[in-house]
Formats: sequence, structure tokens, C-alpha cells
Amino acid sequence: MTNCLSFRNGRGLALLCALLGTLCETGSGQIRYSVSEELDKGSFVGNIANDLGLEPRELAERGVRIVSRGRTQLFSLNPQSGSLVTAERIDREELCAQIPLCLVKINILVEDKLKIFEVEIEIKDINDNAPNFPTEELEIKIGELTVPGTRFPIKTAFDPDVGINSLQNYKLSPNDYFSLAVNSVSEGAKYPELVLERALDREKKEIHQLVLVASDGGDPVHSGNLHIQVIVLDANDNPPMFTQPEYRVSVWENVPVGTRLLTVNATDPDEGFNAQVSYILDKMPGKIAEIFHLNSVSGEVSILKSLDYEDAMFYEIKIEAQDGPGLLSRAKILVTVLDVNDNAPEITITSLTSSVPEEGTVGREIALIDVHDRDSGQNGQVEVFVLGNLPFKLEKSIDQYYRLVTATSLDREQISEYNISLRASDGGSPPLSTETHITLHVIDINDNPPTFPHLSYSAYIPENNPRGASIFSVTAQDPDSNNNARITYALTEDTLQGAPLSSFVSINSNTGVLYALRSFDYEQFRDLKLLVTASDSGNPPLSSNVSLNLFVLDQNDNAPEILYPALPTDGSTGVELAPRSAEPGYLVTKVVAVDRDSGQNAWLSYRLLKASEPGLFSVGLHTGEVRTARALLDRDALKQSLVVAVQDHGQPPLSATVTLTVAVADRIPDILADLGSLEPSAKPNDSETQAIGH
Repeated sequence: MTNCLSFRNGRGLALLCALLGTLCETGSGQIRYSVSEELDKGSFVGNIANDLGLEPRELAERGVRIVSRGRTQLFSLNPQSGSLVTAERIDREELCAQIPLCLVKINILVEDKLKIFEVEIEIKDINDNAPNFPTEELEIKIGELTVPGTRFPIKTAFDPDVGINSLQNYKLSPNDYFSLAVNSVSEGAKYPELVLERALDREKKEIHQLVLVASDGGDPVHSGNLHIQVIVLDANDNPPMFTQPEYRVSVWENVPVGTRLLTVNATDPDEGFNAQVSYILDKMPGKIAEIFHLNSVSGEVSILKSLDYEDAMFYEIKIEAQDGPGLLSRAKILVTVLDVNDNAPEITITSLTSSVPEEGTVGREIALIDVHDRDSGQNGQVEVFVLGNLPFKLEKSIDQYYRLVTATSLDREQISEYNISLRASDGGSPPLSTETHITLHVIDINDNPPTFPHLSYSAYIPENNPRGASIFSVTAQDPDSNNNARITYALTEDTLQGAPLSSFVSINSNTGVLYALRSFDYEQFRDLKLLVTASDSGNPPLSSNVSLNLFVLDQNDNAPEILYPALPTDGSTGVELAPRSAEPGYLVTKVVAVDRDSGQNAWLSYRLLKASEPGLFSVGLHTGEVRTARALLDRDALKQSLVVAVQDHGQPPLSATVTLTVAVADRIPDILADLGSLEPSAKPNDSETQAIGH
């Protein structure tokens, strides 16, 4: 057996390949082998792995397999040796009948490349059949007046082999009255005829026994015998004659069983028994008699079995007309079967990729499909297309194969799964169609960074917060899936007042919740500027940032601080002077205080908490000014003691008090003279800060 890649453009190279038994490479990529029929199952056909440029182990790894449709697979792949072998015993005669060149075409798919290689295998004939006559014996009746030279057609032998192994010649046994003539027609058929060489004399010899031997040209030669008995009769000198040597008829494949096709007719100019014509169907090669019936009396030809254009589109029926004594003539009927659109297209998914990554290259292969319609002509012309507005298209491959590929880039975030419907329609009237469906999953790639819903955030935290307090929560979204959408949060490292930012706040990497790591003091700093990063877990990871302004809210944690009058450091009591001549509203002094808080927490109010002479002095609510409320009288004591309270407006409010000593005198010498007698009206700690509860 030989193998060869056929060359459609190389004239002599294909012949050279056949002679050398070598593998030739061709532009069409077609591989040709030859193998004899009747070999055992598993017989070597060709080294398909070598011819595909693969190692035997790569057949399985790369998904190399036979994908041809139709009849039972005659061949299989041996993954250990990389060989193409027979899958069963092959009978060439059953497979191709008498077609001279018996070719079987199969397609080899290399799945990981979605490539199809056409392999053509020639089934070579062996001489496994002998010529065979329809019957073992033949009786011929010949009138004794038949003139020498008259020819008598004989049933032909049939040998299902082809070429030299088929029927080659006939040989007649030696005798005194008959010779053998063999007529060869353009189709190669050989028709034997007995030729009368000398006049018969029934009275001398009524029966002649002859043997016709049919031989083929095989090695060894096979032969078959037909025993001919010639009975000599009185004159029947005219055989029946058909009205035409060839009849032609066309019939639709879907006509019902029993339909009459035509009626043949033959006439015989003899009379009586010699003119009685009967019609005979030549039963070679045998299947004709199963499909067609010839009425032996009327010559009507009808259908015995349903026709199928896809099985056979043409029949040649050989018929005979025989008169009573046995003279016969031949004709043939040529039946053309017309196709009707009775087969819908077939779609076969030969290879399929069930998932592809998004944003893949345009033209990425999804599937290899085989589209086939068993009808012919327009009925077998198939168009296949993708239903709906989907980002896929079909590209023609070889023969009836198409590749389903991506027409545009895919985006999983828009559509994560496609249900692709393919429809194949033929050109019949009405057209027939078939649909098949493919589910394709789009694999996510990390093509989207996390995004925050806002460009920036503001968060607030009261000062004096407990450590570990939750401050704020940020959330980012990522339209990808799985790890590509798994988000972690982090703070961009920075410093604040010389300390790392991470010592002030932290963020939960999974939830995005921001926590305080220390208690904040509004009086130290009032805001922090943070940069939050959201990163996904893709490879490589993608990220985005958002700014977060953290504002510290003031709490009323500082009581008012009195700046004036300042508390003496030597233990003495400061004295404010007020002349006795002072009019009501006279400014005696002013209490000055500040509060380190802000807002309402630092808004101060002043009031007179206690006085040694009620009604003599007043304190400005917002100014802290101590003024006389009435004119001073002689009876008013020289020394007046006042306790002034300063209170903020926080919740709860905090306050501080100060004790003032006011000396009342018209003249300074009077004051100085009496200073010695003035006892401290308050101890140093009388000026104090206290909280006033509510």
C-alpha cells in the first residue's frame, strides 16, 4: 500500500509518488493512501501522524480524530503507533460495486488548531470473486432450418471485481456445430453469442451439450461454467424485436410503490408459439430486481421499492424479450431519479470551545461546524448564518465546513454568556431548515479598575473620641468578577506633625471602614487629608484613589481661662479703685477671659456671682466690664468684694470665677492710708475655675 499527498498543480509528481510509494506534500493539503480490500481489522493504511508532522503521542494531545459523516467508519486511528488502520474488513464490491476507481474520503480534524485535512483512500481490488452466470444451465431451442452464421445471444456472466480481476473472456467447449463470438460494447461489457457454423439436422442429433467457460484475468484465474443444452426444433427463424433498443424515463424519488414507469414492447413476425413473446428482467447485478418489476406478459415496468435520490440517482435496467422457442433480443431502460427536497440540512458541531476570554482578538475560533444536505442541486445548496444581532460570524473553511468566529471584541461586563443559534436553510421550494444552539461563556479579564461613586469624601469625628472608634466607610465597585472584583482598601502613607499617618487612622482592607487609632484634640489640629486606594486582586491588579477630608469636631473640653485680673504670685490681693464720686455706669475694671475651644464652646458670658454690697456693681454680660450700678454712698464700705463668673456655651457649659477687691475712696491718700487696714477679702485660691452644672 502507498500513501501520497495529491498535487493538483504538479503534473508528473503525483505519478512519481505512486511509483515510489512515498508521501508527497501538496498545496491542497490532501493526503492519499491505498489499501487492498479484505484485509483484517487493524491493518496498516498509512502513518497519519508522520504525514501530519506529528509524533504519535500528539494525536491524543492535540485532539486528532476522524470527523467524516455518513456510512459506518471504515478506518480508525491507532494512538500508539500514529497509524491509520482499518476498522473492519472492507469489501470493495459492496462499497463501490464496479466503479473502476474506488475512493473513500475521510476528514481528519486537528482540534487544537481547528484544521481539517482531507484523506483519500483508494480501495484496491483483489481477485476474490469468480465470474458467475445467472443460472448453471441454459436451454436454447434452435430450428433445424436455421442457416449457418445465425447468432444466438447467451446470458452474460457477472464478476463483481474490477479491472484485470473482472470478467475477461469466454471459451466454448469444442464441438462440431457451434463457435463463440464475443461482442464488447463501449462500457466494457462482453456479450457472448453462439454462432451456428453448420446446418443442423434434428434427425441426426436432437440435443447438443455445450459448456461455456467465463474467466477473469486475476492471479490465480477464477472461472465459472454455464452448461448449455441446444435443442433442435423445426423452424423458428425470427427472434422478438423491441420497438427501440433503449428506453429513457425520469421519475421523482417520492413516487409511491407500485407506480408504473413505462411499458416496453417487442414483436415477433413468426406465428403461433414461435411468436409468443415474454419479457425477462436481467437480474444482474441483483439489486435491480428488488427495486423494479417487469411484467413478463404486458411489459409493464413498475416500482417495487421506494426510490431515494440520495442512494442512487440513476439506474440501468437490462431487459430481454424471448419468443416461445427461446430466441431472444435485448434492450435497456435508463431510469433517472429526480430529486425532491425531502432532506433538511444537517448541522454537526465538529469542534467547540465553550468559553473564551473577553476582549479577545477579532476572529477567534469558537467552533468548527459541518453543514450538509443530502439533496442535490438547489435542494442541496445550503446557506448557514447566525441568528440575531450577535458579535459572531461564520467563515467558510473547506468543503462544507464553517468556522464560527468572533466578529468583535467581547465584554463580559455587558454580556457574560451567549446563546448562539445557527440556522442552515437549503434552496428548495419550500426551503427546509435546521437550527442548532451553542452556549458560550465569556471569561473575565481584569479590564476594569475599582471606582468610587464620589470624587471625594468628607468625614467628621468629635475630638476626645475613644481609640478604635469607627469614623467613616468608603465603598468602591468593580464590574469584573471573582478575584478581578475582589477589592482591598489602603491609605496612602503620609506624615502628620512629624508622626506617620498610620499612627492616627487605619482602614479595614476588606470593608473600607476607617478607624481612629488615637483620641483627637481639636485644639492640636482640626483636619486631616487622606488618600484612600482601592485595588482589585487581578493580575496585574488595577486601582483607583479618592481623597477623604477628615474634620475634627470641637468638644467643650476647655473651661474659660481668665487673663485679667491675673492672680498675684506673691499672695497679695489686687485692688481695683473706684472713687466715691463715681456716677452710675462708671467703669471700675474689666474681666478678660478666653476659651481654647471654638464656636459656641468658646462663646463667653459674664455675670456677677456674689457681691459684698448687692446692687452696687454690675458686670457686662458679653464684655466682662465691671461698672457701678448706682452712685456710691458714704455708708458704702471702703472695701467691696465681688465674685465674677465666666461661662461658655458648650453642652454642658464650663465656667471660671475670679474674686475682685474694689477700694472705694475719693482720694488716693485716703486709699493709701487705709490700705494697711484692708484685710484680704479673699485668699489666693478664691480666683478659681469651676464647672457649673445644669
